[in-house]
Amino acid sequence: MAKIRVGFGFDVHRLVEGRELWLGGIRLEHSMGLLGHSDADVLIHAICDALLGAANMRDIGYHFPDTGAEFHNIDSKILLRKTVELIATKGYRVGNIDATVCAERPKLKAHIPSIQECLASVMGIEAEDVSVKATTTEKLGFTGREEGISAYATVLIEKE
Repeated sequence: MAKIRVGFGFDVHRLVEGRELWLGGIRLEHSMGLLGHSDADVLIHAICDALLGAANMRDIGYHFPDTGAEFHNIDSKILLRKTVELIATKGYRVGNIDATVCAERPKLKAHIPSIQECLASVMGIEAEDVSVKATTTEKLGFTGREEGISAYATVLIEKE
């Protein structure tokens, strides 16, 4: 019988001018990008935290600290791949992902299939096992004022 565990992740990054916007491993055209030590892909960071939490392996900052020069401007897809490898050291594999991105702009609906394909490819799972949803905060709070973007992720991991 397979052992299953669930994990939850959350991340937020500030929107600033002069940076590219990366979400779910793909670059989106937008007037602003997310500020961070890496490429600041808020969706991938939330997924990494959820996976690490499910495996009881701390969090993304523990494994990939923003004080590490090797992680400066790193592509977050690399961090996600390394996270999947980390949970595999404890015998776990990704079962499925359910994630939500909170942003007023850009509108994400048209990009979701590409994001699902990209994330699935990086994690070595089927796109069918990656749910990505987008919502706004109805112009409320920092996301509503377009000061930043947040993401939430719930994951299921399995061990045979």
